[in-house]
Amino acid sequence: MKDDVAGDPISGLRWTKKSSDKIAQELFDGYGIHVCPNTVCALLRDIGYSLRINHKKFEYNKILTKEQRKQRNEQFLYIKSQRIHFQKNKYGIISIDAKKKEYIGNFKNSGKSWRQQQKNVNAYDFPSWAIGVGISFGIFDTTLNQGTVIVGTSYNTPEFAIDALSQWWEMTGYKHYEKNKKLLILADGGGSNGWRSRYWKWGLQHKICNIYGIEVSVSHYPTGTSKYNPIEHKLFCHISKNWEAQPLTSYETMLKYIATTTTKTGLSVEAVLNDIQYEKGLKITDKELSELNIVKHSVIPKWNYTIKPY
Repeated sequence: MKDDVAGDPISGLRWTKKSSDKIAQELFDGYGIHVCPNTVCALLRDIGYSLRINHKKFEYNKILTKEQRKQRNEQFLYIKSQRIHFQKNKYGIISIDAKKKEYIGNFKNSGKSWRQQQKNVNAYDFPSWAIGVGISFGIFDTTLNQGTVIVGTSYNTPEFAIDALSQWWEMTGYKHYEKNKKLLILADGGGSNGWRSRYWKWGLQHKICNIYGIEVSVSHYPTGTSKYNPIEHKLFCHISKNWEAQPLTSYETMLKYIATTTTKTGLSVEAVLNDIQYEKGLKITDKELSELNIVKHSVIPKWNYTIKPY
């Protein structure tokens, strides 16, 4: 068992990846010792072994260089200063992200709920059994404690993210920020609204800033730190709790659970379906990118920039 042992260097706790059945069989094959698997379990416990699961202990930050850690800390401090500045001047601050894809149909949804009888769902999560997919793109207003979720039915593309922002502005954003015309967007570093996406920046320029006359500043959270994006713990976690153990049997059901999400602190949520079929892989040329009216900030320019309307 020497090569199959793992252990905790602090507590001295040890465990092995081999099952009791395999150990019993190897004892018989190698040494002629007859022992049942239950006895193997008892003997293992006597010498400090136990069944263990994997624990998510190591963060991305641990494998970074000193310079990278310094850069990430600077970004968090800058995001904090940006939020203070925008809130002080009554500008808009929104946190955005896309929730994981949900299959629409009689599929198991994790969690438990109070009921007299269990709900029977499909034994397998085959995509072919689904009515479709539901992709929730959320916009959370950190000042007003309001969420807007646009549920897409095709792909989570930068074009979908831009359209979701446009829908949010026309539904509720303009009511609060029409006069100030400045908006801070807090976003993850990757995905459809990542800092590397050319279409994301092009879309902000041509579909948001130019059309609505808004000056948009964007600050991205560093890779591996999306848990600090406010939308994760201020909106999405409450939606997940609201539909816990409830199969999302239709788009109407999904929208209902999103829109009825509330908290004791006064969270309110709107939900809208977007059934446009988006195309993946849209390209933005170097020339189109160079024509953007973009101002990069002095603090980590790739993660912080402002796009102004023409």
